[in-house]
Amino acid sequence: MSDFARLPQPLNARGKPRLVGVEIELGGMDEADVARTCADTLGGKAHQGDGPFWTVEDSDVGQIEIYLDIFLRNAQQSKLRDLALDIGREVVPVEIVTEPLDHAGLCRLDDLRAALREAGGLGSGAGWFFGFGLHLNIEIASEEDKDIVHPLLAYALIEDWMRSASPIDESRRVLPFTDPYPTEFVRALIAAGPGASLDQAVGLYLKHTPSRNRGLDMLPVFAHFYPDRIAAAISDKTSARPTFHFRLPDCRIDEAGWSIADEWNRWLVVERVAQDADLLTELARAWDDDHGLVTLSRKRWAERCGTILGVAGLDILTA
Repeated sequence: MSDFARLPQPLNARGKPRLVGVEIELGGMDEADVARTCADTLGGKAHQGDGPFWTVEDSDVGQIEIYLDIFLRNAQQSKLRDLALDIGREVVPVEIVTEPLDHAGLCRLDDLRAALREAGGLGSGAGWFFGFGLHLNIEIASEEDKDIVHPLLAYALIEDWMRSASPIDESRRVLPFTDPYPTEFVRALIAAGPGASLDQAVGLYLKHTPSRNRGLDMLPVFAHFYPDRIAAAISDKTSARPTFHFRLPDCRIDEAGWSIADEWNRWLVVERVAQDADLLTELARAWDDDHGLVTLSRKRWAERCGTILGVAGLDILTA
């Protein structure tokens, strides 16, 4: 069983374990095969719903949904819709979506990862147009401003290092789904500081990066607090929920040695930085010093950031 390290803040404001929903994108298998593999590995019963949409009920990790394409999921069943799904099978991933899981559920889910690999599941690197990802929806620690703003600032400061230390697959780089934060957004966020209010952070986000296509998509959690404000600013449908939508990681399900724990532990670096006020300040000052008025190279900052994190003992992504 892979090692899923514990969150620095393991409990939410109600004293309950913080939960995380997982979305796995993969190819090489159809929805029926994925659903059967889920049931065989985690228990429960697989049921086919409307066409290519499946559900596994009463598994060891609760309900699991399996479908080919989220954008067509709510489309009315028709021959045209099903034809579009069939045509898209070569490039559109099968998606597995879990309920919010506790620590034990995460560990159990990694058994499914191993089973899908054995069954022929393919990940990001298996095809040029695959671009498959692993998304983690991590429950916020509380609704206090700092518990949302600090992780956002931490991620913005170390994102270039994360991308350099564990590069995403080329198939995803050419797609717009996980673009890095714009430099001017990071600059504005640093200027606002760790003491920025959630309201300020939302304003800066909507001004500089009003998109869901980021490695850390903050729009779901922002919509949880400001549904009307986000709906008015963003044309993309945004499901409001009190979670960080971490969508940077690849899905490397067909690669020996890769696990969901690897990507989970990457997120933990973000939260550990967020918990260290002195480190946040040091990184922010160094970022400003490195970037000046014009940003010439993200690589240079990635290296400097890695050095700072190394001194703090946080430069190992799977620590």
